[in-house]
Formats: sequence, structure tokens, C-alpha cells
Amino acid sequence: MYKLVLIRHGQSTWNKKGLFTGWVDVPLTKQGRDEAMEASRLLRQKKFLFDLAFTSTLKRANETLNIILKRLDLKKIPVKIDWRLNERHYGDLEGLSKKAMAEKFGEEQVHIWRRSYAVRPPKIRPGNRYFEGHIPQYKELMTVIGKKNFPLAESLQDVVKRVEPCFKKEITPAILANKKVIVAASGNSLRVLIKYLDKLSKTEVSNLDIPTGVPLVYVLDKNLRPIKHYYLGDQKKIQAAIRAVRNQGKIII
Repeated sequence: MYKLVLIRHGQSTWNKKGLFTGWVDVPLTKQGRDEAMEASRLLRQKKFLFDLAFTSTLKRANETLNIILKRLDLKKIPVKIDWRLNERHYGDLEGLSKKAMAEKFGEEQVHIWRRSYAVRPPKIRPGNRYFEGHIPQYKELMTVIGKKNFPLAESLQDVVKRVEPCFKKEITPAILANKKVIVAASGNSLRVLIKYLDKLSKTEVSNLDIPTGVPLVYVLDKNLRPIKHYYLGDQKKIQAAIRAVRNQGKIII
């Protein structure tokens, strides 16, 4: 029997503002840092220890993980940073208000952009201030994955194509080698991991909402099939946080 812990980064500055974030590299808010501190308290209380951590290239995920590892006295464990665990790329929507887009295009269209499985948002244009080709770390990444393969907008289906291979080739072998693993990433990359583990349908994963900064524990059998999974913490507060994620992009909340 194995355990795997997944955690979505704490609240970011753009989460707080209700903006499409995607690959834009924004930091945590004070609330986001507090969420990471609370996550570390819960993990310590339940005596969780880790041998290896995985995270994305995005600072909000890195910061969340660093707070947790520091509070657990695990700063020296290996941390593998992989761009494939990045958030979904929201294309030309990045930096725009979800609520304002709902007022302009309707809640249904915003829901499609946020939650549909195969529909991509409009591609980000080189003239957009958040175009990743202007950012040094992504210029370097562009040389790694090739300009042709560099995402300008992604559907959840596109995220599946990069996250699942990461899980199978990097994370799975570590778990099977009895490494205690934590993955700190973003909402959509974690939705893909949950889809893979729980064998969710396209509809089921499209309706899945993940709260920020709450540890999600998977108990897996010898074949890495889930025996059970559960969030650590106050369940009423967690359900309220899930509803808040679900309501993003609505005109009246």
C-alpha cells in the first residue's frame, strides 16, 4: 500500500482578483501562504513525511511546496521541477477577469473556457504583454520543447497529453520504489492526475473543482489503484472552498 499527497498551490494574487492566470508567474497572497502553513500543520499532525517532491515551474506552486517542506523539516529532500505540471495555458484570456468575461460573453462561454475538456481558449498573441516568448524562463523552455510545440492555448485534453506522461515516467516509478511523494501543482494539472488515478470520464473531470492549499491524500494498492482518497482538514470549510472555486466566472456569486 502506498500514499501519495497532491496539493494545489495556495491562493495566488490572481486567484484573489479572479483573473485567468495560466502560465503567468504570479506569487502567493498572505492567505495563500497561510493556507500552505495550515497544510503543513495538518501533514505534521498526521505524521506525513516525504522522500521526494514534484512541482511545476510556477512560483506559486514552488512557494507552497517550500513552505510545507520547511515546516516539516524536509528542505533537503530532492525536488523535481517539471514544466509538464504547469497550469493549463489560458491563451489570450490570461490576465483577464473571469467575471468581466462572463459579463461580456456570458457565464456559459466562460464555463466552457474554464471547464470544457476539448475546447481551447483563443490563442495568446505575441503582442499580448503576457506572451511567454517575452519571458527568459520560457524562452529557454521554448528551445527545449521546440517553438512548434510551445502552447499558445490549451484545452484540458492538451494538459492530459503532458501531465499523464510525467506521472507515468517520473512519479509512478518513485512511488513503486517506496518513495513517499508529494506533488504541488495547479488546479488543472492536478485535475488530470485525479482523472488518471480515479479513471474519471471527460464529463466527471470537467465538473471537478479543487480547493487551494488543501492536502489531498491518495491511498493506493500495489498496482497504484486508489483504495481511497480524502482531503485533510475541516470538511465543511473544504466544501465551502470547493464551492468558491466552482463559482468563479459567475456574474453574481
